[in-house]
Amino acid sequence: MEDESSYQVPHDIENPHTPLLTSMRSMLYNLSPLSSSCCICRVPKRLRRVSEMAYTPQVVSIGPLHHGKEGLKPMEEHKNRYLQDFLVRTNLSLEHYINKIRGREAELRGCYAETIQFESDEFVRIVLVDAAFIIEVLLRYHFHELQDENDRIFKKPRMFEDVWPDMRMLENQLPFFILQDLFDPERIQIPSVENLSIINLSYTFFRALMNIEELEDTMETIISSTIEHFVDFVRKLYPPPPLKVARARGQPKSPTGASMRQLSTFEVPQGRGQPEIPTTPSMTELYRAGVKFKVGSGKNMFDIRFKDGTLQIPKITISDQSEVNLTNLLVFEQSQCKETENYINDYVGILNILVNTPEDVSLLVKNAIFVNKLGDSTKGCTMIKNMGDGVNIADYNKFHFAPLCEKLNEHCTKSRHKWLALLRQNYFNTPCKTISVIAAACIILFTLIQTVCSIISVRSRSH
Repeated sequence: MEDESSYQVPHDIENPHTPLLTSMRSMLYNLSPLSSSCCICRVPKRLRRVSEMAYTPQVVSIGPLHHGKEGLKPMEEHKNRYLQDFLVRTNLSLEHYINKIRGREAELRGCYAETIQFESDEFVRIVLVDAAFIIEVLLRYHFHELQDENDRIFKKPRMFEDVWPDMRMLENQLPFFILQDLFDPERIQIPSVENLSIINLSYTFFRALMNIEELEDTMETIISSTIEHFVDFVRKLYPPPPLKVARARGQPKSPTGASMRQLSTFEVPQGRGQPEIPTTPSMTELYRAGVKFKVGSGKNMFDIRFKDGTLQIPKITISDQSEVNLTNLLVFEQSQCKETENYINDYVGILNILVNTPEDVSLLVKNAIFVNKLGDSTKGCTMIKNMGDGVNIADYNKFHFAPLCEKLNEHCTKSRHKWLALLRQNYFNTPCKTISVIAAACIILFTLIQTVCSIISVRSRSH
């Protein structure tokens, strides 16, 4: 008789792979559909390894992607206090807001590129606390009378300067529509205020803190468009660049897929059989070729022009804050925007082309184009080159500054510009040198005249 203890359940002889099939079918069945409203994603590792701090919140987490991280936990109590004040200010119940967020939970989750692992209750709690915190920050920044003496963000120990940069990071966002849903101006008791909205508060907040010039049609453009989140909002604060100047007829097109490392060198040796890579001189090389530099007079930072031998660039501040701003805008553009709308990508690209060494930064500072708050030209150069690593010029013919690069190249290929620049920079760069050169030229001229006169005199005598 067979030992019962050795008996085993037989496998399905007809289909031995049934367990695997079942598990894989279950896995595929449980895949959630991809949402068309996806607008918040992780920064790719290829960019994060260059500047981790530019993409990672340091003080406060907004949304689910960084929630619960050890270094951000101390802010949670302050956020809860802001939620408490928000409930008192609006005189609406906690239940009211929970139900409002739960009603749009599926839409909120669909805005994130990755599946959010938090359970429903925890996810709703995170969104409510963070949304109330953001609204309170905007209100207290705009209306100082709302700031309590013991406010840890705006008063003591004044954490605001550390908080607001985190609000501009792509991974640290809430969808803008949930802020609009929770913000009811009729419930906010502020005297003598008309047309109060989350858009107006955000506009005042970011434009003032980022020193962005106010243009007449900027607000109208923002109101008439869909806003994804604060990174998208900040991008819309910058007016689009002026129309690109058409390329000269008959000028050859440049190849596609040129990287910024290739574009930022004046002369690149080409291997046999490789297409010619478009190149552009740096600031120092332009200076040696006689190009003059001037601060652009326009309010549009993309309005970089080259005319009559002068390169005009609108003033830009180089700081840790500008790196956070530009790098996060860059990632958002590359992941969400059309290739023809990559203004920030192209702007950082042209900066990366013009700046190759600390001397280039010094030249920009000297001409009042750069305000270098990093205090060191080497640091400024490193920051621009790090940002340039994230730039992608997929098609050089669509690069907004391609015509500008071609004009600069054409100028630098003419030898007379270099000779004139050499004379001006080495012999006429100070009044003393100019007088000395003129005096030397006069002496040479007088000597030549005297020699000619002597020769004529000798010939006259011989006749």
